[in-house]
Amino acid sequence: MRIPILKLYEYLLITIQVELDDRTAIQFQEDLLDKIHETGAKGVVIDLTTVDMIDSYIAKILDDVVKMSALLGAKVVLTGIRPAVAITLIDLGINLKGVPTSLDLEKGLEKLQQELEG
Repeated sequence: MRIPILKLYEYLLITIQVELDDRTAIQFQEDLLDKIHETGAKGVVIDLTTVDMIDSYIAKILDDVVKMSALLGAKVVLTGIRPAVAITLIDLGINLKGVPTSLDLEKGLEKLQQELEG
């Protein structure tokens, strides 16, 4: 199963609406990096509103996606992180320091614009 990646101007928007298993997470990582490379996107918003729980492997993939996106020149904003997901990330030692977050997709887009403007 593939997670859709939408392009809006110079941004990529991702709303994860499926259960993340290992294979889906790896495919998402590859698809996102390819899309950043082919479009030259400057920013990415990843909406996690429907993600109830994550395990250590998915958390690591998410952390890797943020770091790899930055290497390709794209700033990532995470939106819709639920309390259980936040707790899991912290318990696993994944702090995503410097990664902007927002409560919802709309505010995430605004935050991304602010981050890119300086």
